[in-house]
Amino acid sequence: MGDATASASRLEALAGCRVLGVTEATEALTIALLATRLIPPKAAADAAHIAVAAVHHMDFLLTWNCRHIANATIVDRIRSVCAREGYTPPIICTPNELMIG
Repeated sequence: MGDATASASRLEALAGCRVLGVTEATEALTIALLATRLIPPKAAADAAHIAVAAVHHMDFLLTWNCRHIANATIVDRIRSVCAREGYTPPIICTPNELMIG
């Protein structure tokens, strides 16, 4: 169910945001990330999230997903895969880490 007013506020806040598309390049980087086995196949959407951010030259990828994305034990290796594939990887962190840093 949720709060309809809060939902409307979130949608309004996002109205001016650009939606980043899935491209052949994002799909190829997703496959490269999954091939490392740093991200399990069941979390392919998480790998795609990283790939979309990298391919579209985002400076930051903010996420609360600390299992497969903002995971300190794998984040440097994820960034290395992005760089190896020719993309400047985004800084991957939680919103709290960005605000505190």
